[in-house]
Amino acid sequence: QDEKLWHAVRITAYVLGTGLLTFTALANAFSWYVQNMWDTLGHFCQTRWLEFYYLFEGDEWKIFLFGAGLVPSLAFWCFNGVLMVADVTGKPAFITRYRIQLGKNDPVDTKKLRQAIQVALFNQFFISLPMLVPMFSVMKWWGNTFSKELPTFRWFLVELSVFTLVEEILFYYTHRLVHLPLLYKHIHKKHHEWTAPIGVVSIYAHPAEHIISNTLPVLTGPMIMGSHIISIMVWFSLALITTSISHCGYHLPFLPSPEFHDFHHLKFNQCYGVLGVLDYLHGTDTVFRKAKAYERHRVLLSLTPLSESIPEVPKRAE
Repeated sequence: QDEKLWHAVRITAYVLGTGLLTFTALANAFSWYVQNMWDTLGHFCQTRWLEFYYLFEGDEWKIFLFGAGLVPSLAFWCFNGVLMVADVTGKPAFITRYRIQLGKNDPVDTKKLRQAIQVALFNQFFISLPMLVPMFSVMKWWGNTFSKELPTFRWFLVELSVFTLVEEILFYYTHRLVHLPLLYKHIHKKHHEWTAPIGVVSIYAHPAEHIISNTLPVLTGPMIMGSHIISIMVWFSLALITTSISHCGYHLPFLPSPEFHDFHHLKFNQCYGVLGVLDYLHGTDTVFRKAKAYERHRVLLSLTPLSESIPEVPKRAE
């Protein structure tokens, strides 16, 4: 019996030891591969940045205008251009299958759409663009924004976390502010003309709201951190595309869920924030959590629309 026990111990030790050595070897090989790929990517980005920097002859205002203004705007309109084709024509059908509020904007009212585009362009050119001027002064004061050396990816992730947190806090409370009856009537009601939103409506707002709720929450994080222009460019582009997804009216596969903010447009007094953290703390998501939209509020990892896999309960059965 002792001999069998000792034999079992030796086999176990051999298996565990071999497994541990194999795991360590694979882990080291994987770490080396990732680090090597990371260094190569970092070198590539650094080289391209220097080429870009010298293309503009180091003119910081032109670089800032290009990175903080032009690139994010192009990202916004390219993404929303695809969505608007689906909104107006109903094609490709692949996209329209994922409509959240069934029967709404099917197709979209072209007169309302033209108005939304005009307001969005006005807000971009006459509100957002001029706000880059004081931001440029702040970034110059920090002195890091136009450095010839790019920030590390790890530092950018830290910055991105700060940007997201700052945006959540500022957007939630300014959004609650414009929902006060007096401000809602004269300012925020314009944005809520769309109870079933589309992507471009993300910046369809009264100029005062566009300054307070749309632009300042996004600008503040980079100004606090003294971020590099490349970090600003990526953050502004992400912010515009993310808010477009939140308003797009479609719960598309593999993209962030827009159910949370779509529910806000449907119910008005729920889901004020971006992440939902402050809504949970303040209890402004209680109705949402009881709705089918809450069950659907996740990244769709299949091609079956959530409106089909998690359908609304028929009213007779409620």
